[in-house]
Amino acid sequence: MRICFVIFCIVSLIHFCRAEPLSVDGKVLILDESNFDSAISSFDHILVDFYAPWCGHCKRLSPELDAAAPVLAALKEPILIAKVDADKHTSLARKHDVDAYPTILLFNHGVPTEYRGPRKADLLVRYLKKFAASDVSILDSDSAVNNFVEEAGTFFPVYIGFGLESSMIEKFGKKYKKNAWFSVAKDFSEDLMVTYDFDKIPALVSLNPLYNERNTFYGPFEDDFLEDFIKQNLIPLAVPVSYETLKLMKADGRKIVLTIVDDESEESSKELVKLLRAAASANRDLIFGYVGVKQLDEFADKFDTTTKLPKMVIWDKEDEYLSVVGSESIEAEDQGTQITKFLEGYREGRTVKKSFSGPSLMQFIHRSFDIRMVYIVVFMIAVLMLIQTLGSKGDDGEYQRVPNQDKVNQPSSSTSEGESKEYKEGDKED
Repeated sequence: MRICFVIFCIVSLIHFCRAEPLSVDGKVLILDESNFDSAISSFDHILVDFYAPWCGHCKRLSPELDAAAPVLAALKEPILIAKVDADKHTSLARKHDVDAYPTILLFNHGVPTEYRGPRKADLLVRYLKKFAASDVSILDSDSAVNNFVEEAGTFFPVYIGFGLESSMIEKFGKKYKKNAWFSVAKDFSEDLMVTYDFDKIPALVSLNPLYNERNTFYGPFEDDFLEDFIKQNLIPLAVPVSYETLKLMKADGRKIVLTIVDDESEESSKELVKLLRAAASANRDLIFGYVGVKQLDEFADKFDTTTKLPKMVIWDKEDEYLSVVGSESIEAEDQGTQITKFLEGYREGRTVKKSFSGPSLMQFIHRSFDIRMVYIVVFMIAVLMLIQTLGSKGDDGEYQRVPNQDKVNQPSSSTSEGESKEYKEGDKED
């Protein structure tokens, strides 16, 4: 028994010595059974891609991870990217319930969460920086505040509490963690008050760098009022409609004043957006959105674009909308007056309810808008028909379940369900 024990210790020591040391060098770490637990315990934030060498989605994801790795590793609080060949290291795959490729887990202080965010390198970096951050950051100087805002970037809104106790916004920092950055400044100068445009404390300042918007809340700092301010500033005053902003608007309880134009990029449309921002600032109980037919025709056409554009409607995010009698179009020269008349007509109830045809809102929001998916579905149907014709029972789909050891040689029936369910969510984010 002693000899066996000695041999075991020697083998373990040799195995340990051969294990490559883990380092933060900006490259994707290669993990296996010998170093996986060590990596998870060594780094506060580590994203692990469980992949298979033959998986098409995995092959497309790999260069995106390679591009994101050095950027994330260079952060003040580094986020490491690693990968595991789950087809080879099946015990690790089973341990972490990996049953489809790729499966991406984000370990924060050793606790895993499945990552279902964007998979393009730049978007992945932005998302992970927010996902791995503290719910509320505590800032103790002017430079700390400025650095926080700079590092946050422009992808998410930023909230800074001046003269506030962190406990006042902690639960909102946790609730809206995926949508915004939250911080509390404990020490700051009068110069910083000028920079962020507030003249008394306590104050909660919201910044939306992408749209160059800033708002200040002076209270009352009660839960309902505070949350209303936070929710209202998650969305810009005039928000361009896209697949992503539709999700934000769907989660918001307010109705939408939707303006449909022919082309968002035209100078006349840009001037109209400025008027919409002014109207939105005075009507905070409503969301003001706009969409161009040339930018998102399939969505815009639901609101009868055969009438004169630009036009405005009231939309409650369902499959019906309201048209204001006498304000079907705002093509007049004085569009500011036309917007005012439209809002007055809506509040006075001078409206007509209309319905739009086509897929429901939820189907529209959640479906993949990448035409490549159509080709993939058509291709898979053709392949399945060919296999059925040839009498074959095999299937080499590129997004399969991880095979168990006792089922390696057993054929699978179809991979279309796994592909549409497991990977499509990530595709939408991209």
